[in-house]
Amino acid sequence: MSGLTAVAIIAFAIVIILIKTVKIVPQKQAWIVERLGKYNSTLGAGMHILLPFIDKVSYQRDLKECAIDVPPQQCVTKDNIIVEVDGLLYLQVVDPVKASYGISDYLFACSQLAQTTLRSEVGKLELDRTFEERATINSAICAEVDKASDPWGVKVTRYEIKTIKPPMSVLDAMEKQMRAEREKRAQIAESEGERQAKINRADGEKCEAIAHSEGEKQKRINEAAGKAEEIRLVAEATAKGIETIAEAIRKEGGNEAVNLRLAEQYINEFGKLAKTGNTMIVPADLANVSGFIKSVAKVLESNK
Repeated sequence: MSGLTAVAIIAFAIVIILIKTVKIVPQKQAWIVERLGKYNSTLGAGMHILLPFIDKVSYQRDLKECAIDVPPQQCVTKDNIIVEVDGLLYLQVVDPVKASYGISDYLFACSQLAQTTLRSEVGKLELDRTFEERATINSAICAEVDKASDPWGVKVTRYEIKTIKPPMSVLDAMEKQMRAEREKRAQIAESEGERQAKINRADGEKCEAIAHSEGEKQKRINEAAGKAEEIRLVAEATAKGIETIAEAIRKEGGNEAVNLRLAEQYINEFGKLAKTGNTMIVPADLANVSGFIKSVAKVLESNK
């Protein structure tokens, strides 16, 4: 019985020695080993053999990027408005030795430094600009915390503001301001639309007047051309008719026909004159119609 007890004790001791000696480090972790209370080595991923009761794993550092929730805090803007701001800080351990011996709690330190830097950056801006300059504030906080955390073996990758919460009175004022701004933009858009409509109507009336005047101009040109053509054609017809009459007069019996025609017209016109009024005008040589015809005939003869 005592032999079994001894074997059990020895087996238990071996197990304890193996636990103290063999260490398996997971991926993306770094373990800090101290030998007799002093830093000895940094264990990477894989299996490692330590000296039992001499080597001790003092710190286990996660090398993956992690996110820290920065608690909400009240910040005073440049125009003395108190706002409540919170955010997220993303960081990663790049030097596990510095992260273990450079500071006691790098997560708490980075969070506090982000809060103080946030208060400083918000204090430089007015309330309206804090909403517009989020990217600038994030970059400033990230750069400041990353610079301060370098001795701690920590790399700050980015900082993001989650919410900026002004007081309710300020929110009501901002809502009224935004409503007034929207109404202003609506009125401006409406006036611009009316202005553009008037411009379009004026342009349409202008184009209509120009087209009307061009049409009137073309109409008058066409009428003038038509009248000129009419005059030309009438003149040509008259000339041709006179030429035909002249040719007819030159023929045999032409003079007698002309004399007869003139006598008929003379008598017809005199008869019309007698009908137009109560007073009758009688030419002095009424009886000498034949003499009048002879004188006309002499004129025709002289023109041959």
